[in-house]
Formats: sequence, C-alpha cells, structure tokens
Amino acid sequence: MSERLRLMAVHAHPDDESSKGAATMVRYVNEGADVLVVTLTGGERGSILNPAMDRPEIRENIGEVRRKEMEQARQILGVRQEFSGFIDSGLPEGDPLPPLPEGCFAVQPLEVAAEPLVRSVREFRPHVIITYDEQGGYPHPDHIMCHKVSVEAFEAAGDPDRYPGTGKPWQPLKLYYHVSFPRQRFERIAEIMAERGLTNPFAEWIERMKDRNFPQWEITTQVECGEHFETRDRALIAHATQIDPNGFWFAVPLDIQREAWPYEDYHLARSLVDTELPEDDLFAGVRETVRT
Repeated sequence: MSERLRLMAVHAHPDDESSKGAATMVRYVNEGADVLVVTLTGGERGSILNPAMDRPEIRENIGEVRRKEMEQARQILGVRQEFSGFIDSGLPEGDPLPPLPEGCFAVQPLEVAAEPLVRSVREFRPHVIITYDEQGGYPHPDHIMCHKVSVEAFEAAGDPDRYPGTGKPWQPLKLYYHVSFPRQRFERIAEIMAERGLTNPFAEWIERMKDRNFPQWEITTQVECGEHFETRDRALIAHATQIDPNGFWFAVPLDIQREAWPYEDYHLARSLVDTELPEDDLFAGVRETVRT
C-alpha cells in the first residue's frame, strides 16, 4: 500500500492557478493525487481585463466576484482550494512607482505573511509544493512575496521550534518553480503555425518579451499534460473578469499546442529525495519515499 500523494500549488491571486500549472494539477487529480491550491490574496485590486465584464456592478464588488470565479475554476480543475486572507497589493504603475497600499500582502513582515501558509502546509501535509521564482514569474509585488512565503514555509514547516501554534511539523519533500513562458515553447508554436500557413498570434508578444530581463530558469521537469489543455482553458475562462475568451491566448488551436509542446514546465528548486534530472514527474523520488 502507498500513501496518497499530495500536491500544493501556492498562488498570489485567483486566476493564477488556471494560467500556471493547471493541466498538471488536472493530470494528478485524475491519477488519484490530492491537490490543494492556496490563494494568498483575494485579488481585490486586480484590473478587469475582459471588456465584457467592465461594468460598475462588477467593479464595485470585484472581491466577491473573483471569489465566485475561483470557486467555478476550482470545480472545473477538481482541486481543493483555500484563501490565506491577505489583501491584494495591486500592480503599481508610474515613474517613480507609488508606494504600495497600507496593509496589503506585499508589505507584510515575512513572518506574518508566511504564517497562514505554514499552517496550511502542516494541515495538508504536501509532499510537493509548486510556486514562483524570485521574480514572481513577473515582477508583481504579490508574486514576489508569494515566492518568499513559499520558500519560508517549505523550510520552516518541518521545524517544531518555528511558528508555534500552527500545527504539527511537516516537511515537504520537493519545491518547484513554474517555468511558465519558455521561449522554446513559443518558438515551436511559431514553427508549426508557419508550416500550416497560419498567423502566429504570439509574434508581437514574443518581441515585447525580448526587451524584458526575465530570468530563464532551466527546465528540469516537464509534465506531459496536453490532454488536459481543454480543461485548463475552461478554468481560465471561468475567471471572466481577468480573461477575455476572445483574446490571443486562445488563438492557437489545441491540436497545435499539443503537437508543439504538450507539457507544463518546472524548475526543481529544492529536493530532499533522490531524483535524476531531467524529470517527467513532480513526484519523482517521492513515490518510493512515501510507501508505507
């Protein structure tokens, strides 16, 4: 007999779970794993990115609306989900950048920001945690803080002397960062689109990305999950305030996406189990360890 495998995905806002690693989560749910999404903020300061939802009654109740969207996406993905209760920091704009709002997630002391996640780790007892890199995948203050608290929880949850009163210690075995936009993926999509005489909807976006100094993390782990891309897209569209169903993210046919890059990609940041790189499974080295 083997213990049920448990995966925790830590995200900054509602909708992040559906745009990063969603098909991976669906695959593992279908294989019998227990998957929990921890959403650190309520997304209260998120912009409305779908013109069809940009209405006064939506703007006035954006926090409640985004919670309902999250519940719809959760059901589509088949995962569990919980909010940590912090307030969205918003994405500051301007030169110089304005200060972050008082009391928001990104200005919390690390120990305050990490305590709810440590509690969640000790309650759920994940074997694997997935989160963002040091720059948050992109430099949103909540994504950067999400990285910090995820690393803190990974390192502290197993220590009985840290965060007293948050449950029995539990040490996760692996920590991964999302590699959400590898250039190789978009280049391969472009090649296939060109072969079929189709216009590449990502061409302009790729050019803009070249001007941004984002780190290119080594892909250590590719999870094959192309058969679940349709479910991923349905979960994304459930976040109607954030996702325009007519937007360019959905312009590449699913068969081309599956042919070009049927994976979601990760960087193994920490491992307390033996594993051999490259991997094709987030639970590589864990499956043997958790046998009872």
